[in-house]
Amino acid sequence: MTIAIVGGGLAAATAATELREKGYDGDVVIYSAEDHLPYERPPLSKEVLLGSKRVEEAQVHDSDWYADNDVQLKRGVKVVSIDPAAHTLRAEPVAGGESTEQSYEKLLLATGASPRHFPAADKVSDPVYLRTVEDNARLLEALKPGARVLIVGAGWIGLEVASAARQKGAEVTIYEVADLPLVAVLGPEVAQLFADLHRAHGVDLRLSTPVDEAAMAAADLVVVGIGAVPNTELAEQAGLDVDHGVLVDETLRTSDPDIYAIGDIASQQHPVLGRRIRVEHWDTAIEQGKVAAHNLAGASEQYAHLPYFFTDQYDLGMEYFGSVGPEGYDRVDIEGDTDVANGGAFRAYWVKDGTVRAAMHANDWNSSDAVRDSIGTAR
Repeated sequence: MTIAIVGGGLAAATAATELREKGYDGDVVIYSAEDHLPYERPPLSKEVLLGSKRVEEAQVHDSDWYADNDVQLKRGVKVVSIDPAAHTLRAEPVAGGESTEQSYEKLLLATGASPRHFPAADKVSDPVYLRTVEDNARLLEALKPGARVLIVGAGWIGLEVASAARQKGAEVTIYEVADLPLVAVLGPEVAQLFADLHRAHGVDLRLSTPVDEAAMAAADLVVVGIGAVPNTELAEQAGLDVDHGVLVDETLRTSDPDIYAIGDIASQQHPVLGRRIRVEHWDTAIEQGKVAAHNLAGASEQYAHLPYFFTDQYDLGMEYFGSVGPEGYDRVDIEGDTDVANGGAFRAYWVKDGTVRAAMHANDWNSSDAVRDSIGTAR
């Protein structure tokens, strides 16, 4: 049996790894539009950007692993269409050339997401959208002492780039239209702490402020981080159910019984949360990749893992577990020292109807397990 995997990132490579580690001996073919070995993306805005890790160290495996484990890795090859009825896909080299057809018994979509485009920046600069190794290389070249860096968006990417830029001696200005950075995710109580952290490190953080063309034209480098859009075009072409992501059930199966979807594109009916959720984070790529591999090989396992993400900014390290959800929260309980700019460590618990829906710690690594285990408990 042939399992075809579309996408060359962490989710795709994890699924292939799990298939082989669990003893699946059929054909496994990975189609990656990028010409690189599959790699993890978080280091591109963290260790690699700071220079503490080489980009090669972010690779999931070296090239020998794919050969040794009989995984066909087709690099620089983009899947352009899927015919679910015929169980075939058509692919063509990104650089141009003849298209080829591949038959499959099971198909896994792990096509990821693309940075949300900001047309205004194109008029006055050549902005960087941090998603790929090439984007990271541009930033590494540009982040120098005294460089004037303007960042559009105070989300995770924007704040992590700001942290790296300041640590390299660049001048950083962030424009964010919301009242606080990360407020949609963390709420105002904790979001304010991130605003304070960056201002304490010399970032000119301009909140509730749209960026203007004059400001971008005056910068040495413009970095855009205003979110990402799931790459659902292939799923739509194949006639799969799509709504702000590829709709999958508890087992990560799409509306076609022989096609699964994972990672940034998967809008899953979560068996624990009781609602649909789409998560664009490292941990989800790994854990969904494992579950999808089991199900592609014949299991019917539910993906019940709770969302998890982390960030590193300056000397702050944070882990977040769970999901508040669209209904919001009644209160957030914060314990510890919130002066993270000066080494403080704290824990935060988002509570709805007397139950912890989400929790995080900052710089309190000994509490990581306890914070994670608090999800779903009374408080």
